[in-house]
Amino acid sequence: MSEKKVWDKTNQWTEELEILKTIIEKADLVETTKWGTAVYTHNNKNIIGIGGFKSYFGLWFFNGVFLKDDKKILVNAQEGKTKSQRQMRFQSKEDIDEKTILSYIKEAIAIEDKGLSIKPEKQNFQSEALEKELEANPELKKAFHLFTPYKQNEFTEYIATAKQEKTKLARLEKIKPMILANIGLNDKYR
Repeated sequence: MSEKKVWDKTNQWTEELEILKTIIEKADLVETTKWGTAVYTHNNKNIIGIGGFKSYFGLWFFNGVFLKDDKKILVNAQEGKTKSQRQMRFQSKEDIDEKTILSYIKEAIAIEDKGLSIKPEKQNFQSEALEKELEANPELKKAFHLFTPYKQNEFTEYIATAKQEKTKLARLEKIKPMILANIGLNDKYR
């Protein structure tokens, strides 16, 4: 059986991440691998993740927004985007306080047991470029409508979230053969 590897984007936090793993193992969590990194679950619900980045290493609490955070050590990695997740970041192993980490993990488990969570907002994207292309190409339109609404929304979001018009058009050209071949945008990841 292969050993699970903690995701460390820069390979500079190996020792520090092992210290965090040792602390997490003292909690009543199950280690799994999701998104290429160690994620710890309770009753099959994500509680905490671990990882190393360029300027820090840390833990992220999937429902961290509900933590009391008396020590004011949690950060929102993407203000305005991230609703529920909060990170506990460290710059060195000296920053690691086992007692604090375990108390936050214990509280996170209690939050999960209470069933607290923020449901993601469902977004239905619109793409004028895609709509025009579908109207101009009946074969493409027919193939597009063979996809589930979820997969149709993935294609639409892919185009609609591009900032520049030339990027939107480039993305449209990229997905046309996929649609005609009945290949979903993210099928290779499923």
